[in-house]
Amino acid sequence: MLSNVTHPTRLVPIAFMAAIAIGTALLMLPLSHEGPGHAPFLTALFTATSAVCVTGLIVVDTPVYWSTFGQVVILALFQIGGFGIMAAATLLGLLAGRGFRLKDRLRTQVERSFFDMVDARSVLRLILLVTIAVEAALALALTLRLRFSYDQDWPVAAWHGFFHAVSAFNNAGFSTYSDSLMGFQNDWLFLTPIMLAIVLSSLGFPVIHELQSRSTAGSDRPWTLHTKITLLGTAILLIVGFATVLAVEWHNPDTLGPMGLGGKLLNSAFQSVTTRTTGFNTLDIGALHDETLAVTYLLMFIGGGSAGTAGGIKITTFFVLAIVVWSEARGERDAALFGRRIGTSIERQALTVVLLSLALVSLGTMVILAVTDYPLVAVLFETISAFATVGLSTGITGQLPPVAELVLIVLMLIGRVGTITIATALALGRGRSALHYPEERPIVG
Repeated sequence: MLSNVTHPTRLVPIAFMAAIAIGTALLMLPLSHEGPGHAPFLTALFTATSAVCVTGLIVVDTPVYWSTFGQVVILALFQIGGFGIMAAATLLGLLAGRGFRLKDRLRTQVERSFFDMVDARSVLRLILLVTIAVEAALALALTLRLRFSYDQDWPVAAWHGFFHAVSAFNNAGFSTYSDSLMGFQNDWLFLTPIMLAIVLSSLGFPVIHELQSRSTAGSDRPWTLHTKITLLGTAILLIVGFATVLAVEWHNPDTLGPMGLGGKLLNSAFQSVTTRTTGFNTLDIGALHDETLAVTYLLMFIGGGSAGTAGGIKITTFFVLAIVVWSEARGERDAALFGRRIGTSIERQALTVVLLSLALVSLGTMVILAVTDYPLVAVLFETISAFATVGLSTGITGQLPPVAELVLIVLMLIGRVGTITIATALALGRGRSALHYPEERPIVG
């Protein structure tokens, strides 16, 4: 019984739920609430889940509702969620002198997949170093900008800079400003560092590890297919998002319309970057045209790179299926890209992730539609944003009834832990069948 509980595929959801439970308890303390009394259970639970799952959806105004202590708790929760509870547990195990056993490696790989077990120790070290370095550099840049361009006192500037640096790198989307980052719409020096940090963390640590290894040691080995797909897919999705927002919102009086060329370019780029994973916004999401929202659905659902702080079904999952469809349409025997064939097991895993994700988003959407009067466009946006742990909202999150909030909580948790991990955990103990049934070909299409 104990071995089942400590199985890697069950440790991940258990660890995340434990962090959410602790965060909920802390946020319910009167010390966390700005003003008399304490936060209701559901408000604290929703906020803790959103923080640990690095989503950014909120049902209350963060800087107004939560005290400084409450905001520190939220920051700690999305730092834990972004860094990865399994990575932290493994590092603590190493520091305690327990050694790097096979079980520890497996636990780490569930949360940070695609790692070679031999390199797991160096990857964990890289995660820690990159997290500290990027967050520190970004915090310094934002603090200096807030101090000298916005005349904020050093303590205030440092707090806002540090909070947004950690939130950005962990793709959390929480902000200490009630309007997120809309007050910085025309500030290139504030938004650009945030965009760079978001893109870097959304690549995933396997890609960062490969980039770092080649930059320091150099290698004649070809790039892994995973890295090639992630880098190419990231570039394609960023360009698609940027071009869509720029073209569709160019004359929208409630978004890009009143801005000059520089503002249009900056905010289109920022919207494209944040849509895929983070949840900060410089534009009023509720004022976007339906065409922009439609593309936003897709970008949020795809998300970022595997084994990073981004959410969604992941870039590799989407492009693996795209390659399979393209190869099948051309009548090719194998699905291949860059001279490499994609294994059947990977194709099935990608298909499983997509279908499970679509089913969860569809079910969540139907439930919320049944208990609210909001239109499908807004509800679908909310459910995709929750499942993909993006955090963008058209503005309805705070007005949802308790049942709808619970639906979003479940979607955020499953979206962060991963549909494959959940499915594997539920099927724990079931071995592969030794039976091979006769093959038959049903008509498809």
